Amino acid sequence: MTEPQEVEILLVEGNLDDAELTVQVLRRNNLANHIEVVRDGEEALDFLFCKGAFKERSFRPPRLVLLDLKLPKLDGLEVLRQIKGDPRTKAVPVVVMTSSREEKDMVESYRLGVNSYIPKPVDFDQFRETVKQLGLYWLLVNRAPPPSAFLGAETGAP
Repeated sequence: MTEPQEVEILLVEGNLDDAELTVQVLRRNNLANHIEVVRDGEEALDFLFCKGAFKERSFRPPRLVLLDLKLPKLDGLEVLRQIKGDPRTKAVPVVVMTSSREEKDMVESYRLGVNSYIPKPVDFDQFRETVKQLGLYWLLVNRAPPPSAFLGAETGAP
């Protein structure tokens, strides 16, 4: 049996066009071999914590979570709260990429432990460049703890 592929990026995006563009930019620039795309907050937590449709998945935190705030079923702030509140995922870098320009969303995101908050550019070319730079920084420049640092904390799910 082959080892499951490591998810480098978990993209939590409610807008199908933004999700497709983000994946396209990351792949075109060879920034991620495996990108998991989920469409709502509940699916994001199920994926991260191996529940629901992902209950057979082995727990392996992604190297990066790109998180929209405006999500169906469960909003991005609650997803962020649960990611940063669980010892298994607390150190996973989370970048909020959202259309929200509300100061309260930005302040709450940082209060909950987000690593970066980026309002989505409206311009197509600017959006592409922003995603490219995010991938370059978080996947190539930033140094994160090894996956084994997370595996010791596998007890206790949210």
